Amino acid sequence: MLKRKIYDKLLDWKNESNGKTALLIEGARRIGKSTIVEEFAKNEYESYIIIDFAFASADVQDLFLNMNDLNYFFLQLQLLYGVGLEERKSLIVFDEVQFNPRARQAIKLLVADGRYDYIETGSLISINKNVKDILIPSEERRIQMYPMDFEEFLWAIGDMGTMKILKSFFEERKSLGQVVNREILRKFRLYILVGGMPQSVLEYLESNNLEKVDRIKRDIIDLYEQDFYKIDDKGKISAIYESIPNELNKHTKSYQISSVLPNDRKSTVDNELTELIFSKTVLASYNLQDPNIGLSSSYDLSHFRLYSVDTGLLVTLMFKDKDFTENEIYRKILSDKLPANLGIIYENVVAQILASKGYKLYYHTYYDRVKKRNYEIDFIISKGSKITPMEVKSSNYRKHKSLDDFCDKYSSRVGEKIVLHTKDLDFKESTLYLPVYMAQFI
Repeated sequence: MLKRKIYDKLLDWKNESNGKTALLIEGARRIGKSTIVEEFAKNEYESYIIIDFAFASADVQDLFLNMNDLNYFFLQLQLLYGVGLEERKSLIVFDEVQFNPRARQAIKLLVADGRYDYIETGSLISINKNVKDILIPSEERRIQMYPMDFEEFLWAIGDMGTMKILKSFFEERKSLGQVVNREILRKFRLYILVGGMPQSVLEYLESNNLEKVDRIKRDIIDLYEQDFYKIDDKGKISAIYESIPNELNKHTKSYQISSVLPNDRKSTVDNELTELIFSKTVLASYNLQDPNIGLSSSYDLSHFRLYSVDTGLLVTLMFKDKDFTENEIYRKILSDKLPANLGIIYENVVAQILASKGYKLYYHTYYDRVKKRNYEIDFIISKGSKITPMEVKSSNYRKHKSLDDFCDKYSSRVGEKIVLHTKDLDFKESTLYLPVYMAQFI
């Protein structure tokens, strides 16, 4: 069983809620939602029932058509699953609840009844067809689940203490030394290649074979694309998803829909974009028009970038049309010889880290008419009463003209400026240089 941080959040919910709310866990498919919930149910309750609505029988599905008699409902549920439920000591899980919107609506009645605890899991939860004509229960507490982060990956390979030590160095702004930095970066590069999808990690632990790991990731990408075609049989969502690496590599102001779908613009694929983002397979970052503490009030919906929710999947997506044996990306990343045009891998992993920490993703681009050049800040977050601009560097980390110019332009708004790179921690000329794996502590 892979150790996951979200387990503690489930435990906090159980203790704090005491049956007064249901917990809804959202996230992309194959990130381990069902696995962690079942483990939680086994450890923390005397009995449990897991209803997987993707495969539940018609008899089970039909129970939610009429919820007027809860005594009858619970009796039938126990008989169908052969499990006895005990008041305040049992959990009922609605797995893949998007396949039965009526069950989600029933949460209001079930929580009010108070006999048992309820956890829902799902992807594409917010798609219109999955919430049409139902009352969304206010009794839901929603949390997002993401692929395994670097610390969870280290736990999986038996390293339980490194991140705690790194955090103390981060807090003290203390150099690690290049020998230590190179060793941790080697593990981080391995994490990037394997990715954070539990299936990929388990395959790596079992086989120590990156080609087999890549096959698992290709299977997951194929599964995602099958889901996309169920929503959009014209293939537009799939095309947008597959083009993420190419669009990131262009370093344009925004994802260019017309370069992927020549007959479309953003306005004509708004529905497809919404469904792709709601699938949780991608992370959307929006261009800030006026970078200030109220980030959510100044972003431009029409200018955005898309990242893969898992950098391991992005690596595979980059050479999806080639056989594994032909690819050079794995070898170059492992040997720390990543060329500049593959720097988007580090940019994606930073997006993944920030999103998993609960930050909304924003960037900023602008054109200086006097200097006649474009400037770009990869990520901006707010901390306290200030904003923190960040630039991700895979090479030439001492050159960060855009970051310096931005901080001069908005000096009264900026608290700390950060360069995320592959070298040791350093602080020079009001700039914090962080090893990319320390983004988790920002």
